[in-house]
Order: sequence, then C-alpha cells, then structure tokens
Amino acid sequence: MHSFTRRQALALPALAAFSRRAQAIPLERIRLGVTTDEIDEDLLQAIEFLKGFGLHWAELRSVWGKYNTAQPVEKIREARALLDQHKIRTAALGTAFFKVPLPPDSAAGRPALDEQWKLLDAAMERAAILGTDTLRIFAFTYKGAAADQSHYPRIEELLQEAARRAKPRRMRLAVENVAASYVSTAPEAARVLKAVQDPALGLTWDPNNAAASGEKSPFPDGFRLLDPARILHVHLRDYQHTPDGKVVWCAAGDGEFDNTGQIRALLKAGYKGAFTLETHYRHPRGKAHASRLSLTGLLKAIQKA
Repeated sequence: MHSFTRRQALALPALAAFSRRAQAIPLERIRLGVTTDEIDEDLLQAIEFLKGFGLHWAELRSVWGKYNTAQPVEKIREARALLDQHKIRTAALGTAFFKVPLPPDSAAGRPALDEQWKLLDAAMERAAILGTDTLRIFAFTYKGAAADQSHYPRIEELLQEAARRAKPRRMRLAVENVAASYVSTAPEAARVLKAVQDPALGLTWDPNNAAASGEKSPFPDGFRLLDPARILHVHLRDYQHTPDGKVVWCAAGDGEFDNTGQIRALLKAGYKGAFTLETHYRHPRGKAHASRLSLTGLLKAIQKA
C-alpha cells in the first residue's frame, strides 16, 4: 500500500498540470495506456499505476511472469476480472505471432508454421476473453544485415492467410514494425499492407522502432508513406542517438522523437485507436519509475498536440 501511495503522489502533479493545460485535446479523447509488464509483472500493481495517472487503457503482453499466450485461460479470465473491477480496458493484446524466422516452404518447415497457427488460435481466444479485437503480431524475423527481398511474396501470402483466419472471429491483426523483421520501417510496412489489402490486417505503428532500424525520419517522412486507415495501434516512446549512431531508449521528452507532432498528425488523419507507451527505457530505480518518467513526458507531449 505504501508503494502505491508514493506512486500516486508522484503521478498527481503531472496529471494535474495536464488537466489544467490540455484544453485542445482532453485526455478522454485519447485512448492512452501503457504496456502493463513495462510497469510490473503483477497486474494489480500495473493497474494501480494506471489509475494513479487517471488512465483506463492497457496493452497486455506478459502477465504474472508469463506471456499471455502461455498463461492458462483461467488466469486470463482472472486478469479480465481484475481489469473490469478497476475499469481498465484492454486496448490490444501483445502476441509473438510470426516473431520467428520464416519457416522454409517445405515439409521440414511445416511443423514450425503449425506451431504459429496454434499460437494465433490461443491469442485470439485470450483476446476475446479480455475484450479486445486487436492483436499485435509480426512479419517474421531474419538474421544478417538485410532482409532477403525474395521472401516478401511468401510472407505476404502467410499474412493474408492469418487475416483470413482472424476475420471469422472478428479479430484484427496489427503487424508491428520492429528491428530485424521484414517489416521494420515505414516503407516496408507500406509495401506489405499494399500487398495484403484485407481489412483484418493492419499496422502497429512504432516510429521509434523505425528509427532504431535505421529510418532517418520515421516522422514526418515515414508516416507520410502509410495509410492512416490501416494503422490499428500505435506504440510511443523516445530515443537518442549515441555518438556512434546507435539508438538508445530514453524517457519520453528527453530524446529526439516528435511525439507531439506524431500524435497531432494521427488525430488529424482520423485515428481513433489506442496509443500505448511501451517504454523500453530502463532506470536504476526500476521499470515502474522509468515508465512513470516516460508517461509524464508523454502527457506533456499530448498537452501540446
């Protein structure tokens, strides 16, 4: 209880300042949440953090020390009851679907692909229990300096099949752009979404991941390549470049990314999905403190939007 009280005390000044000054975009207009395991693996602790900031949305990925798809269904129902009790809604379910090397198109690759279809079924079952229709997925990974361009047609075919399987269950699959994936930047995301026109497939747009993948201007230039109607979910954080050009995560507002501009552009384009703070930044005082610092910075970015 003492820990929660201290969290509230730290959160309230930022929330009060935001409430006084954010006249242009009230917090109620933005589905703002945090990836819960970047606060705490204990779901109740994460919920208390969200409540301290007056937030009502969350992305669930790992809960109680296991990926949600590795938890038994009974634990997912327990999580839903806890979220309902505290009036927190699940904006998206984080899954690791297709976050694996592309299996070979052969009998040898079939078992690995079958495991992925089982994972998708488990994820959709859990998403339905948690009350969300949005699943964060990926577009396969690769090793080496660059993606093999010849693999894209098959990847697009498999994403089309995934969308076909999701549609009867009224689920939407949002491919996240991430480093070392065939979708890591805005141009790659635009390419895949153009090839797979199914409305059950869209994008989890992570402009900071695009920067970490070497994209020079994920916003505004990269964002201009994307169809905003296909963006189903958005991850936000911040980064800095080290002298040798490497991207390192930092608290939102302390780095190079224009969160204010990106949020403003999405809202202007009619985006109505969720914004999830996925901090990644680490602080000596722990990940909850890192998320607190980032969320405070993100609220400031929203008040300017």
